[in-house]
Amino acid sequence: MSAPYDWEAAYAALDTPWDKGEAAPPLLDFLARDSIAGDVLVPGCGRGYEVRALAAASAAARVVGLDLAPGAIQANAEFPRHGAESYLVGDFLALPGPLRSAFDWIVEHTCFCAIDPTLRPDYVRGAQAALRPGGRIFAIFYLNPRQYEGEYNDDDKGPPFGVRVEQLDELFGAAFEVEKEWVPEHAFAGREKRELVRILRRRD
Repeated sequence: MSAPYDWEAAYAALDTPWDKGEAAPPLLDFLARDSIAGDVLVPGCGRGYEVRALAAASAAARVVGLDLAPGAIQANAEFPRHGAESYLVGDFLALPGPLRSAFDWIVEHTCFCAIDPTLRPDYVRGAQAALRPGGRIFAIFYLNPRQYEGEYNDDDKGPPFGVRVEQLDELFGAAFEVEKEWVPEHAFAGREKRELVRILRRRD
């Protein structure tokens, strides 16, 4: 396992290159044609762009943003409220008791790719614990942050850490089934054709 990344120090130093100042384009595209409602958890929410996009898109969405870094959570107080959103400091990989079996949806964007790959089974267990039976994950998986000449680069440098589709199948397959998947039409600059959107349903 690589040394833990100091997310709080990064926010304190304003060294947050992953922060694009807006919600992920694949999520916005989905919300323009479909809905994510009920109780929704956004792990690794950072400054909460996805949280606010979800809350603004549906009055029936009660959205909780969760992040390890207190500085990230505190930053969300600077933004106007868009609906029923709230923010908590906490570790998705060691899910606090009140968040267990509390959600209908998880919305994943850049949390999975930020953790050390050895911790990915803990991520899956956290997702399974957070969701009610039949709950779903809307996930934007960053497959290949370091692509050279079209070839997958399977090094262990990160974050962000890449992942292969077959690794996703192996990690999530026992606990989740794939309902839909697609390569998003729109992405942040530099991520085009490097992401995969999956909607995963928790197996009862």
